[in-house]
Amino acid sequence: MSAEEKQEAPDAMNLEERILELCKQNPDGIADSTLQKELPNVDTRQRVSAVNRLLSSGKIDLVKTSNELVYRLKDPGVVSKIKGADNQERLVYQIIEQSGNKGIWTRDIRLKSNLQLTQLNKILKNLESRKLIKAVKSVGAARKKAYMLFNLTPDPSVTGGTWYSDQEFESEFVEVLNQQCFKFLQQKVESVSALQLDPLLKRNRSFVSPEEVWKFITELRISKVDLSVDDINTILNTLIYDGKVEMTISAGAGTSSSDSSSKLYRAIQPLTQPTGLMRSPCGVCPVFNQCYEGGAISPSTCIYMKEWMDY
Repeated sequence: MSAEEKQEAPDAMNLEERILELCKQNPDGIADSTLQKELPNVDTRQRVSAVNRLLSSGKIDLVKTSNELVYRLKDPGVVSKIKGADNQERLVYQIIEQSGNKGIWTRDIRLKSNLQLTQLNKILKNLESRKLIKAVKSVGAARKKAYMLFNLTPDPSVTGGTWYSDQEFESEFVEVLNQQCFKFLQQKVESVSALQLDPLLKRNRSFVSPEEVWKFITELRISKVDLSVDDINTILNTLIYDGKVEMTISAGAGTSSSDSSSKLYRAIQPLTQPTGLMRSPCGVCPVFNQCYEGGAISPSTCIYMKEWMDY
């Protein structure tokens, strides 16, 4: 090695450290144009070489944002785990990483990586054994596996959220929550009716917030999972569709930072019996707003619709 080459080595290392430092200062990513401005005395070829070495070593990622491509510092813990991985394993890991908490099917990984299925399966098993990725079953396709990073919590659209357990819709659990929420609202109406108040004031005082219902359900301890106020809102909405509950917006809706805090609910006596349509699974489904053809939750794959039609 010549004296000139020996002198270049430390410069290359210093340049990589400088780029890593700039990535640390910009956790959301730094564009190549910004790197060029921050390193005005560095030749373009040297900068590109340094960036390529960092990409190859897995210390940074090239991520596409809405406007441009940026370099982003990779988590040091992940870097140490994938250290020693070959280029194909890194490629598969990056494809899965880009899918976020919604995951990606094996078929899509194969299309993006251009790897043979047997080779891809071997890489996936290796990454799983090292706890870098995990396989998750989707409620919309129980026989298929979606892969995502090991430390991510799957999106509700994949797991079905609170209302699903092992890809099965917890219809009994939802029904119990329906009954208890409605019971609480009825008790509120009955307690207010006993007061000596004018009809309008009675009506206004019989409304309750979803936070009050959530507190009641939480204190009953009938749920094995932690329910959120949004979950209670979903149940209350199904009661609205059943014609058992009405909802109004409180006077402070414009100043509230949360939509749920501005909603108030009240039990009512239905004027007519609900129609057959409202008795269908769609009428009481807590995830109907996530249901669409081609999605993880869709009418064509809904086993409850099939059971209802067969019945």
